[in-house]
Amino acid sequence: MPLYFDVRSYGASGNRHSYDTAAIQKAIDAAYAAGGGTVVFPAGVYPSHTLHLRSRVTLHLEAGATLLAEYPSQDGSHGYDHPEPSESGALKYQDYGHSHFKNSLIYGENLDNIAITGQGTIDGLALAGAHHVQLPGEEPSPFQGENHGDISDFHDYHLGEIPGQANKAIALKNCRNVTFRDFSLFRGGHFAFLLTGVDNLTIDNLKVDTNRDAFDIDCCRNVRMSNCSVNSPHDDAIVLKTSYALNELRPCENITITNCVVSGYSIGSMLDGTYDRSFQKATDQDGPTGRIKIGTESNGDFRNIAITNCVFDRCRGLALETVDGATIEDVVVSNITMRDIVNAPFFLIIGNRARGPEGTPVGKLRRVSISNINVYEADSRYASQIIGQPGHNVQDVSFDNIRIGYKGGLTMQQIADQPDDLVNAFFLRGNDEGVKGPRDPYAVPERPKAYPEPSMRGLLPAYALYCRHAENITFRNVSVSLIEADERTAIVLDDVQGADFHRFKLPTDNGTAICRLSDVSSFTFDQSPNLPDTSIEKTSFQVLEAE
Repeated sequence: MPLYFDVRSYGASGNRHSYDTAAIQKAIDAAYAAGGGTVVFPAGVYPSHTLHLRSRVTLHLEAGATLLAEYPSQDGSHGYDHPEPSESGALKYQDYGHSHFKNSLIYGENLDNIAITGQGTIDGLALAGAHHVQLPGEEPSPFQGENHGDISDFHDYHLGEIPGQANKAIALKNCRNVTFRDFSLFRGGHFAFLLTGVDNLTIDNLKVDTNRDAFDIDCCRNVRMSNCSVNSPHDDAIVLKTSYALNELRPCENITITNCVVSGYSIGSMLDGTYDRSFQKATDQDGPTGRIKIGTESNGDFRNIAITNCVFDRCRGLALETVDGATIEDVVVSNITMRDIVNAPFFLIIGNRARGPEGTPVGKLRRVSISNINVYEADSRYASQIIGQPGHNVQDVSFDNIRIGYKGGLTMQQIADQPDDLVNAFFLRGNDEGVKGPRDPYAVPERPKAYPEPSMRGLLPAYALYCRHAENITFRNVSVSLIEADERTAIVLDDVQGADFHRFKLPTDNGTAICRLSDVSSFTFDQSPNLPDTSIEKTSFQVLEAE
């Protein structure tokens, strides 16, 4: 018979006006001492600092219950756990937050059979993040003295580096058999979920509306994520990573993500049902983030990943990025609809940031199948991109049954005249290669060490597809449309070996070239309306025009 441990029985008030950390922790420890059980939060608001999960313990938030990440006390007597020292050498290979777990609202390490469930809410009110949220009309915290003020102005607070502060809602390290189900999470700080080295992970029916990253699934295996709504305008909604935080190369593998909605609405407006679209910018010029991504932290490999039946709304498109030596392989993406996409619908890239131990190689990206996708109102500044590195091609990628509606409206003169500041300095970290305008519109820079985003190379000379350093790329039953006419070439291929376009439909009234080929071999274009069937064994340069 299951054992239940009511936090009120251990001294929690749930009245918002006293710290409940100690009482909640007593209930967790009692459940663990009993061999396992469920810690129940009845309706109420429970201000808390760091809680330590235990093996075989479930936290259950009943309807009307809120576990609140509260501000520390002004006298320093109540606060969050301090960040632990990083493991030997690991900190220099990823951002600060990926190396520290203890400075969180809920923390666990080396645990098994744990869960958080229920219809209640986790609210990260006081968690540090680059975009702190104070709701209109929200009552001030009884613990937030005048010294806290507008915390959004303090850099150290953002990072959670001030002792007693925290920047994560839930952080787990080296755990197994973990379940998150049914609850809501609001304003989760820099990471709502930082899950590193977690095996047998189930995430189901969550609603997350947060400041920065929502789900960081890092070096995890056997993951099942389903039925989640995730709003994260300033950063990624669902991101798979393989950082060096465990001081070893560990893969992310055997993962399914299905029946999820990701978005970039204003923070809080997904949970309150207003879906406000007034938010415009994230950390760069691209617009809201809110997407599904593999990378950027990419030390260990990614393999056996299926992303299906998902919706992207007012956010960036799908991104697969290996820049730290990882191999990304055997990925299936299917049955996706995207609307109001603020940059490239598809961004597949091999970079060479090589943030890892000395000798980190250039990564690999191969065996990716993308099918049954509908995209409408995609921003045309940055076409879909498949880009490797010289001598390191993206390999064996197929697109089947794809429909993309781009906004269009750009001119070749805009591409030639783009100034340096169109390529935000955010993307040039560690890269001394600049863009000087005016320039040849087709002279797109490589930028192997730049932070990977579709805008990292500036405005592109293609409106539908830009593909470079790739082989065995196949497009079948693809339809591209434009809302406004666009002067650019539809498709640009550069250093591509093996490109097959079968039943590829382009707008016939746009009046621009179909395809620009540079150093391309084994190219075919067939059974496409109003476009000539073409087979090219090898060409150093050729432009294909509509019939």
